[in-house]
Amino acid sequence: YYTSIPGSCNFETQDQEWTTACGLTQDTTDDFDWNISNSAVTGQTDPRADHTPGKGQSFLYVNSSAQKEGDRARITTTKFFPASTGVCRVRFWFWMFASRQTGLLKVYTAEEHGMEILMWSSSRNKENKW
Repeated sequence: YYTSIPGSCNFETQDQEWTTACGLTQDTTDDFDWNISNSAVTGQTDPRADHTPGKGQSFLYVNSSAQKEGDRARITTTKFFPASTGVCRVRFWFWMFASRQTGLLKVYTAEEHGMEILMWSSSRNKENKW
């Protein structure tokens, strides 16, 4: 499900159609990809559902257990956000289980000439929930 807001999605799509349906794309220069799921992926540490129980089931995930330090998985919006001053908001829910393989989750904006600006970063969730 996609709205007119760039990147807005609840990921309730069929299989890997989320990239088209959600207006997102896998970065072809990264080291591994994001995937979609609606249940636990690699064991007991995964979320059992998305952040809206009863309303949706799917979420994006990366499994960092098989990756080496420094590997990146990146997705980007396929449509530009409109220019604004002090009114642009990015809102999302995330779930990260702190382990040796857990890396950083970062959000960047890219200005019109391609320069990336780090807007937010987290190394883990404070609690075991969304």
